[in-house]
Amino acid sequence: MTLASLDLSDLRFRTSDEVFASLRSACEQSPDVAAFETIGESEEGRPLAGVTLGYGPRLATLVAGAHADEPVGPETLRTLVLEGLAARDWGAEGGGLHDLFERWTLRIVPHLNPDGEARNRPWIERFDASDPAASLGRFLRGRRREPPGRDLEFGFPDLRPENRAATDFLFAGPPVSLHASLHGMAVSEGALLLVERRWLGTDRDAALRAAFADAAREAGLPLYDHDRADDKGFRYGGPGFWSTPVGAAMRQHFLNAGDPETADQFRRSSMEQALATAPAGASPLCVVTELPLFRVAHRPGLPGVPEALLAFRQETPALIERAAEGDVLGDVVERYGITCPDLPTQVRLHLRSLDAALAAASG
Repeated sequence: MTLASLDLSDLRFRTSDEVFASLRSACEQSPDVAAFETIGESEEGRPLAGVTLGYGPRLATLVAGAHADEPVGPETLRTLVLEGLAARDWGAEGGGLHDLFERWTLRIVPHLNPDGEARNRPWIERFDASDPAASLGRFLRGRRREPPGRDLEFGFPDLRPENRAATDFLFAGPPVSLHASLHGMAVSEGALLLVERRWLGTDRDAALRAAFADAAREAGLPLYDHDRADDKGFRYGGPGFWSTPVGAAMRQHFLNAGDPETADQFRRSSMEQALATAPAGASPLCVVTELPLFRVAHRPGLPGVPEALLAFRQETPALIERAAEGDVLGDVVERYGITCPDLPTQVRLHLRSLDAALAAASG
């Protein structure tokens, strides 16, 4: 059984508070393969959940929600825990996720940023993939994202209480073989996977890239083709692939922009924190999934230049003003060919990416 074969029939966006007791209960009912703990609190006092699944010799660390306006990643990890433990015959030899639990220990923080989740809740709870115009308007009105310098993904190990709690839970133990941070893109032309730069474009990640491309195609998403010329340290690995980000490159970006105060706030990314656990000479696999809430139709142009997306971004300030005034954005949806991948499609693509990453890291 694979992660992508878990039951996704009842998916919906839930809050950290809503699912906290369910995560605890599911783990308590399976104490031989699961453990739940409250690993700390957010800045505003919300509890942070940590889950350990399996007992295998390899360690995979999984985290989502660093950017709270990207709600699919947390729902993916909640589903992994709840449906993974509920899967029929999971504890039987050869059944459920038995093989995975025997080979891997998974340490999971389903949502790193419950405070940000609460601020984004008004549009998340009304997100409707079948109505892109209404959903886009709600998103543009209600989206709340922490600015650079408050970004939890670049706050490891100790920018905020959430970072300290996650660092102690995820990384204060044996070396990590795989780290995955599940993210999303508000608007994009397709799916993107970030791969640790010592793996990107080598023989070691060839099967991973092929599996991700296949999964994206089956989900109806093209690969997002954007060559940023190493801006902020994102190395281009061909359509659909960049390197994982580096805190030093982000710091340099803001120094170059004449903003040393913001630059000083950037610490390690979660990927860099995972790499810091590795013995000398080792290179664990780190990946970041990036899937769009709103997909704009690709316009033919130069390779590596997402012309439709860049045009949309130029128009975004005006669209935010329209949305704030209550305008229906049907004309924008039609002009850009905007569609919304539904939640099961996105979660399954995240899970297929994790399956492929676990396979690659096992090699």
